[in-house]
Amino acid sequence: MALPMFDATNDPGPSFTALLQAEGFEAVAPGDLPGSIPHATTVVALRYADGVVMAGDRRATAGHAIAHRAMEKVFPADRYSAVAIAGSAGMAVEMVRLFQVQLEHYEKVEGVTLSLEGKANQLAQMVRSHLPLAMQGFVVVPLFCGFDLARQTGRIFGYDATGGHYEESDFQTNGSGGPDARTTIKLGYRDGLTRAEAIELAVLALYEAADADAGTGGPDVVRGIYPIVATVTVDGYTQVEEIEVAERFGAVIERRRELRGDAGGALR
Repeated sequence: MALPMFDATNDPGPSFTALLQAEGFEAVAPGDLPGSIPHATTVVALRYADGVVMAGDRRATAGHAIAHRAMEKVFPADRYSAVAIAGSAGMAVEMVRLFQVQLEHYEKVEGVTLSLEGKANQLAQMVRSHLPLAMQGFVVVPLFCGFDLARQTGRIFGYDATGGHYEESDFQTNGSGGPDARTTIKLGYRDGLTRAEAIELAVLALYEAADADAGTGGPDVVRGIYPIVATVTVDGYTQVEEIEVAERFGAVIERRRELRGDAGGALR
């Protein structure tokens, strides 16, 4: 298949979404969507000394049913940034894939990588273009973070359903379990957290969210399913090994047992 050619009057430039529109690819119409689709929650991001930690649970729900027990909600956007999703699961994953291609397309066309703020703006435009579907109830609200090579620090951006995006100084959460997770992080956060401390706080936030919110999945020790945790530093995006995540959750559970004074009893 030959690459499309454009003249100066209709060249879409480095925008991959504009390229799709120029080639006649249209978004799915609301009437083509099923009445009940899976929804994803909860995701968190927090800064630490070397960058940013991002984490998300694995449960997707459709109404009162569990639609998926091992859904991925945290993705690398490119080498130095990550995006997490909450909301209508299928559309959110599609948005992430398109965002990944958009960043790669921009780099190939322009010959340079987009700045971190530019990436946040690109994602905001995608969320804004999704607003008609959001008004139909199919809301997608991502969480974006990355390591700013120019500033040599981690940065976090939150979004609303209209495409508004706001930089967060230290941490942000999203999804139905977001308020519980945010409270947990707020109580435990401090400047200069180490990697281990930041991962432990993110894990604790997801544990507390799952304890209070039916839409958020906690650690499934029977099936061996644990939330996804990733870091973004000067060395790039790195997903934390599952065995380390399992150990962190194990430590949280053990502390809860000790607080109850009942090492063999049921968990609260």
